[in-house]
Amino acid sequence: MKTKGFYVAITLFAVLTWSCSNQDNSSDKSLKSSMDQSAQQLSSALGQITTSPGYQVLAVTGTAAASSPSLVKASGGSIVVDSTINSIALADIMGVYNYKAVSFKKGGLSLLRYFTKTADNTQMIVRLPESKVKHFGGMLHYSPADTLLANDYVISVSKYDYKFNRFLGWDYSLASNINIKDVNAGDLKIQSSNNKTTGTNFSSEFAFANGYLAKCSYSNGDTAVSTYAITQGTKILFEEKYTAVKSAVTKRHREKSYSLTIGDVQIIRAQGKNSLDSAKVYVAGVLQTKSKVEIVNVSTGTVEDSTNVCVANHNREIKITFDDGTSSTISQLLGTSVDTIRTLFISLRQTYFATNVVNWIAWDIYTKKQ
Repeated sequence: MKTKGFYVAITLFAVLTWSCSNQDNSSDKSLKSSMDQSAQQLSSALGQITTSPGYQVLAVTGTAAASSPSLVKASGGSIVVDSTINSIALADIMGVYNYKAVSFKKGGLSLLRYFTKTADNTQMIVRLPESKVKHFGGMLHYSPADTLLANDYVISVSKYDYKFNRFLGWDYSLASNINIKDVNAGDLKIQSSNNKTTGTNFSSEFAFANGYLAKCSYSNGDTAVSTYAITQGTKILFEEKYTAVKSAVTKRHREKSYSLTIGDVQIIRAQGKNSLDSAKVYVAGVLQTKSKVEIVNVSTGTVEDSTNVCVANHNREIKITFDDGTSSTISQLLGTSVDTIRTLFISLRQTYFATNVVNWIAWDIYTKKQ
């Protein structure tokens, strides 16, 4: 019996020793290996995103600054200051609109109407050639060859609400689906507002048909918050959040908290008793005590930069020193994924591919009713 008990004890000791050894080894390599694995997963996801029809939609950009969100501004009108809130709702613009240049006379002038309402619908459905979307400047320039183009790009708007006043600001929301050549590209949602009380608030998201979701948001009131995220279902592949609070003394925004999540790895910096605490890094929620994180702001040259200091916004870099003493920056760890992320969010902030077309038609309908 004693011999049997001895062997049981030895076996238990071996199991416990192996388990502890595994935990120690896992702890030693967890951050670096988890970072590499998370970076690879993100790279794979971005590869699937960039080859999707949805990304080809997002790739259509305008001429605004790369870091600027798409601001749906209050439209010009009378110079008289008043509190009248004008609005354009989905009910005002719903129907099927086909791109087809038709000439008409107005005041002795020969003009062209580019969109014709061809049917009623509970949504606003816009059909136009894909080439006109990719080169919006050419949409309002007629060419005889346009008659040969197929209206193979379809924007189906299920929500549209635009309230505005030239002096008081605006409140805008849009939800739509994009279909190209009978292939579902994805769903776009936009919310934008501006007033003297809350400042500018903007959020935009695009749900790709292959299951990935990219979304960003930005606000610049007394508390400024910017967020960028790429997810697949409940899994966070990339998420960056920056929060700044306006100082009562200097009236300038100062960073309050910052976080960057890439898969299982999360970097967090929060405000301590007197100033920002040093950044901490976690793997699956476990603090990595032997690793070091350094955060460097690349530039803070503009007001927007001071309220939107993120890797995704080109103006922040992060250096991680691992347990073994080696170090690497986020840009080095992510490689070309960093540039892809930045390009993706530039497009998502601007969303020219839908707002240019839909807003142009909506405004044309609204002005004709005035």
